[in-house]
Amino acid sequence: MANSIDPLVLIVEDEPAQLEVLSYNLRSEGFRLGYALDGEEALLVAREEQPDLIILDWMLPGISGIEVCRRLKARAETSAIPVIMLTARGEEADRVRGLRTGADDYIVKPYSVMELMARVRAMLRRTRPAGVGATLEYDDVRLDAEQHRVTRAGATVRLGPTEYRLLATLMERPKRVWSREQLLDRVWGRDAMVDVRTVDVHIGRLRKALNRSGAPDLIRTVRGAGYALDLER
Repeated sequence: MANSIDPLVLIVEDEPAQLEVLSYNLRSEGFRLGYALDGEEALLVAREEQPDLIILDWMLPGISGIEVCRRLKARAETSAIPVIMLTARGEEADRVRGLRTGADDYIVKPYSVMELMARVRAMLRRTRPAGVGATLEYDDVRLDAEQHRVTRAGATVRLGPTEYRLLATLMERPKRVWSREQLLDRVWGRDAMVDVRTVDVHIGRLRKALNRSGAPDLIRTVRGAGYALDLER
């Protein structure tokens, strides 16, 4: 069963058969899924849900996939979301056009599902490494996402599921300052009815677990902004 640490993939596809194949295989890999059937909906969902990756069909009703990609990359809030474009247009000029518009990868239909899944995982290893079973390290902390195990200086750190998801999120982007609202969305899920102060409680528990041996505090509190994994003050 997918949980809020699993990467969210937005599928933008209006052909029912293609949508079913993509949904089945991505869900089988443990990804959370979002859907859009046309370009306008894709832009709205991408802005509201902030997916970790977008699989975008070129041929869509209304706004074309290439234009959706251009608009996504032009907006600050969606520009960093990787886009894999699917298309029946296999000519070199079309591939170049798609990549120049901002697509991060390009797959021509008909495609191998195994190849698509491999490219999705390769892309997510750069953007959501914990979500695809990678091992993360920062200073003397090591998080093995495949074994769901955390150590500090070689000693096991025992964390509850929420604290584990918090740490995984912080370790994916060391030094980045995460607001409480962003951590709520990433760790608890956008629809969770949780007060932002809950984040402070779980950050406190995470700190206590990581610092149990008297090690330096790795979590920096940024007043009025949020938290970051940052040893340097």
